[in-house]
Formats: sequence, C-alpha cells, structure tokens
Amino acid sequence: MSAVATHPYIAALLAGSGDLPKSPLAWLNERRGAALERANALSVPTTRDEEWRFTDITPLTRLRFQPVAESPQLAAADIEHHYVPEAAARLVFVDGVYAPALSEVSALPAGVHVSTLSVALESDGTRLAPHLARHAGLEQNVFTALNTAHLREGALLVLEKNAQLAAPAHVLHVATRKDAVAYPRCLVVANAGSECALIEDYVALTADAYFCNAVTEIAVGPNAAVRHVRLQRESTAAFHIGTCAVNLAKDARYFSHAVTFGARISRHDLNITQDGEGAQVKIDGLVLISGRQLADTHTTMDHAQPHGRCEQLHKCIVDGGAHAVFNGKVLVREGAQLTDSSQQSRNLLLSSKARVDTKPQLEIFADDVKCAHGATVGQLDADHLFYLKSRGLSDTSARNLLTYAFGAEVIARIPVRSVANRLERTVMAQTQVNL
Repeated sequence: MSAVATHPYIAALLAGSGDLPKSPLAWLNERRGAALERANALSVPTTRDEEWRFTDITPLTRLRFQPVAESPQLAAADIEHHYVPEAAARLVFVDGVYAPALSEVSALPAGVHVSTLSVALESDGTRLAPHLARHAGLEQNVFTALNTAHLREGALLVLEKNAQLAAPAHVLHVATRKDAVAYPRCLVVANAGSECALIEDYVALTADAYFCNAVTEIAVGPNAAVRHVRLQRESTAAFHIGTCAVNLAKDARYFSHAVTFGARISRHDLNITQDGEGAQVKIDGLVLISGRQLADTHTTMDHAQPHGRCEQLHKCIVDGGAHAVFNGKVLVREGAQLTDSSQQSRNLLLSSKARVDTKPQLEIFADDVKCAHGATVGQLDADHLFYLKSRGLSDTSARNLLTYAFGAEVIARIPVRSVANRLERTVMAQTQVNL
C-alpha cells in the first residue's frame, strides 16, 4: 500500500486515539505515536493491493464505528456457556473493555502471571518493552497500526523460566453492541523452558454489525512451548481483522489451531519468525462459512535459522455464495539449511456458487532443505458417497456425514476437550449430522 494523505475512513477510526492519557513509559508513548503516524500514512487496502486482491473490504469502509467507553453490565449467566471448564485463568473483555467481575485469575502456578496489560504496564512496564508492539509489524499493515495507536489495554500471559501452566488460559472477547469497534490486544511471553496453552476466543451476543481489530504477539523463548487455540465465532454481520505475530527462539515449539466460523468479512494474518535453530511449528486451520461470508487467511512461516520444522494443514468448507481465501507462504532464508517445511491446503465446495482462492507458495534460498506444498479444491468424492449410500444412508445424510468428517479432522487435534466437543457440535449443526 502506498503512503497517501489520511484516508477519511482511517481518520474516523483514529478519532480519539491521540487523546489517550500519556503513559509514564516513554517507550510506550513512542510506539503509540509511531503507530498513529504510520496509520495516517497508509490507505485502506483494496483489491488492487496484491495481498488483498481476493478480499474486497468495501462493505467495512461504508460503515462508521465508535469505541465503547464502558462495557455493559453482563451477568456471568449471559456468557458462561462460553467458559472453558479446564481453564486455569480467564480474562473477559466486553466490547473491548475489561470485565473484572467476569474474569478469574487466582490460584495460578508459581512463575505464571496472567493479568491485563494496563496493570502490568503500571507495575513493571519495563519488562514488556522488548515484546509489546515489537513483533507485529505495522509498516504495511494499517489495521495493526490502528490497533497499536489505540493501545492501552489487553491480555497478558507471562511465564518465567521453566514455569508450567498445564491448564489453558482463556481470553474471551464478547461483542454486544451494534456499530462498536474494539481493538483487542494480547501478549504472551514464554521464557526459556516454560510451557503453556492459550485460548483466544471471539464470540457475539448480538447479530448486528460491529468491527473487531485484534493483534496478538507471542514470544517463545529457548526450549519453550506455546499451544495457541484461536476461535473466531463473531456475528455473521460483523467484521473481524486479526493479526498474530510469533517469534521463536532456539528449540522453541509453537502449535496453532485456528477455527473460523463467523463474521461477514474476516481476515487472519499469522506471521511466524524462526529466530533460533531447531524450532518446531504445527499450524492447523479450519474455515466453515456459508451465505455471503468471506474469510481470508494469510500465513507466513519465515525460516531464518537452520533445522526448522513446520507442518501446516488448512481446510475450508464453503457453502452458499461464500468465498474463502488462503495464502500460505513458506520462506527459507539463505543459511537456513536442513529446514523441513510442508503445507497443505484442502478445500471443499458445497454449492455451485461457493468460491475458494488458494495460493500456497514456497520461497527457498537454501539448498539443503525439504519443502513441499499442495492444494486441492473440489466437491465431495463420488466414490465415498456411493459407499455410504450402499450402506443405507440417504444422499443427504451421506453428504452431511462426509462434510462433517472433513472438518472434524482438524477439530480432533485441539487439545482442550470441551472446546473440541463444542466445535464438533457446531460443525454437526451446520452440516446437519445426527450421530
């Protein structure tokens, strides 16, 4: 995107960002200011931009959104069906505003810290300086710049050296208001030898249009491990744009499970940088959309050091007149020898009007590597349908069962049983499977 004068839509979203109270932390003020300046220099992406050529966000730019100053007074009963019983901690944000009465952060293991960013910045902000607004690049991403310009609150998970969080931390974002905009921020710092799981969850209590512009940064230290479950279940009238930036040190491990069901238009950018030798990555993605939904997933796996391993599987199930986009890039830099990276994009079309644009790509600048990619787009296998119908299933039941099984492969890998069960029920309902 080229630098231009302030775009009217960007100017509207930036309204009030310059009025945020100054932080006593000079580095935070500098990063907010740089983000504000960069957002002013960028325009809204269009289909003329290569990275957005399949995703027209014109419907988003026709609406005006305002941030919420105070969240509604929700009762636990309103959202407890979204709680994760296995979670060791829960942070709840309603329309972008932290809801302490709905959150639970007590009884954590030694060396594990879960809090809001505002609390951590006030008590010991210096320790966040190497990571907050450092991993998610905003030079060419206007939405990351907007989020950083509004940065004042968010979720924080920090693990000290060798700390272990066996149960997941649950960060729940709840949308309740029409025409509201929220800027969720999440930072995870897993120091050397530590392990944790994070569930990043976006849900709605309204069917109206709103805008969620989220940024997550994850720093995985030497020999540390982070398992990240990202669930996007927004209103089908909403707009969701999210960026996740991950930095991996030597022998770090990162496992991603991203599931997209909601939003009228959604975009998820997952950018992973291997800064240390021997890092291991697994990326699973599932998109299930219908009607007029558009879901765009962009992933970048940057192997900047040797001995990296990455396995990626991304699946899309597209019905009605919906449109799914997948762009997966594997970059192997010069000197990143003995890299082993694979990528698979598998897509299922359930109607004649459904559409998928998929673009797995490899850029390799080292000569001793093992890399592969592949993509398939098609309808249900006729032989599989025949087999099930020969066993007594109707044509509709056979189609629904095969569709469910296609998506269940990804869901079954999610390590949190209650979450996997809920997602399976959602897929069953949308594919009309009765088991």
